[in-house]
Amino acid sequence: MNSIEDRLRSANLSVTAQRIAVMELVSEYPHCTADLLLKKVPEKIGSVSKQAVYGILHQLSAKGLLRCIQPQGSPSLYETRVGDNHHHVICRVCNDTRDVNCATGETPCLTACNDHGFAIDEAEVIYWGICPTCQKAL
Repeated sequence: MNSIEDRLRSANLSVTAQRIAVMELVSEYPHCTADLLLKKVPEKIGSVSKQAVYGILHQLSAKGLLRCIQPQGSPSLYETRVGDNHHHVICRVCNDTRDVNCATGETPCLTACNDHGFAIDEAEVIYWGICPTCQKAL
């Protein structure tokens, strides 16, 4: 796998301490929120603005270096696992989020009953439930 610096350059983005810190932290904390990054990035590199972190998340997602997951009723989540066809399971109680590989393994793994002429290349699925830890607490 290429280094973070190589991935940024391949996406025609400048290599900056802020972008490196965001990529490292999203790798370390899969399915993290912008709020978590706003706390953790300054611990790595010092002061950084809220606008800078949100801008970096937007740029990295637009360039395909990060994936943004937007579960209904929850903050956006970011991960570095991109370019494959996987889904997510989210706990309704604690919001724990885990990757779920596609059952068929091919993109897309769901077939629309009417594609309206679109060339569909991705299907997003979020499974909702209660994680084992929260089940025990109920």
